[in-house]
Amino acid sequence: MYTEQDLDAAVAAGVLSADAAASFRRFVAGTRAAPAVDEEHFRLISGFNDIFVSIAILLLLLSLSSLGETLSGGFGHAAAAAVSWGLAEYFTRRRRMALPSIVLLLSFVGGVFTSAMTIAAAAPAIAGATAGSVAIGAGSAALAAYLHWQRFRVPITIAAGAAALAATILAGLFVADPNFETWLNPALLAAGLLVFLLAMRWDMSDRERLTRRSDVAFWLHLVAAPLIIHPLFTMLGLVGRAGVGVDRAALAVAIYLVLALVALVIDRRAVLVSALAYVLYATSALFRAAGSLTQSFALTALCIGTALLLLSALWQPTRRLVVSQLSTRLRTRLPAA
Repeated sequence: MYTEQDLDAAVAAGVLSADAAASFRRFVAGTRAAPAVDEEHFRLISGFNDIFVSIAILLLLLSLSSLGETLSGGFGHAAAAAVSWGLAEYFTRRRRMALPSIVLLLSFVGGVFTSAMTIAAAAPAIAGATAGSVAIGAGSAALAAYLHWQRFRVPITIAAGAAALAATILAGLFVADPNFETWLNPALLAAGLLVFLLAMRWDMSDRERLTRRSDVAFWLHLVAAPLIIHPLFTMLGLVGRAGVGVDRAALAVAIYLVLALVALVIDRRAVLVSALAYVLYATSALFRAAGSLTQSFALTALCIGTALLLLSALWQPTRRLVVSQLSTRLRTRLPAA
């Protein structure tokens, strides 16, 4: 399997000409009846060896973390983070293996977060202050993600750093105001919108989605989507309640349709996947209100599944229709239609 980065590297090395690489991309797009920009490519695995190595890495890091924690609180996670960095020097920097690189990044950032939080929680000045230890752990994780990006440039790193930075700010607000919980959902929504804007900045820098910047944007959208969707539907009353009224359910479905338009405009499907559980619940409530109690979920899954399949099949013409209604200035900044 060859990635866009492999093609770019081949062009840079003189193995392929830029015209030959462009012709190859057009050929692949033609065989799939879809332009590459609409495929949302991101590199996850390049072969079964990625899975094999990832399993071995997980076994090693989990055992190391468990053994280290028996010696001292936080030591095991710190050791796992250090080993993750060392393994990344080979599997990420030299071998350029996709899935092991993701596993090593997450274990490094997660190990730094857990060890820093554990050490902070044991400090006399912070003992008992959960929000304070979380803020220190998340801040350390954000710094770890920054250092990892500077060294290895794994696309998911920016998303991990953004999530850690958002957690740092939110935990800091809890430290400043213990009653901040009442504002948690609006704050999560604001954080999600900021991550979304960051994702769009990366997306707009690679409209044809031919470089690593598109992969960075993909992971950022994957982080932004639940940060936006969960607090939004929580504030609508679709989370933590045994039932939901017809009015709220209809509003949830209407919001999902708006989100579908946004997904079409930016050519990213993550927002539709993140909101899927909520819209299934809301639509099921509408069917129950209409009198179909026993088969409400089956009817909901049938309708939503059919609609999503039709949208997937007609994604390109539908997107062209939607984007054509936008201003020229906006169209030139969005992924090519």
